[in-house]
Amino acid sequence: MNLVEKAWEVQKNIEHKFSRIGKGKYGRVFKMARNPDMDEYTKTAQMTAIGIFIIGIIGFAIFILATVVAPWIAQKLGI
Repeated sequence: MNLVEKAWEVQKNIEHKFSRIGKGKYGRVFKMARNPDMDEYTKTAQMTAIGIFIIGIIGFAIFILATVVAPWIAQKLGI
């Protein structure tokens, strides 16, 4: 089998695999998938930003507890 025949065989395999997209167990998901409209995208971006902000606040509070509050408590207890 020469190089050209191997290339054609690979091409046929790739086309066969892609022809089954939308017909297998994930076909329903692909058919229902769509791009979000601008309002939906904006709300999702806002919720994501709020979540990142909340996680940042929690991380900062833990940092302050570990670097400021814990040594102060240890000093007061004489540890």
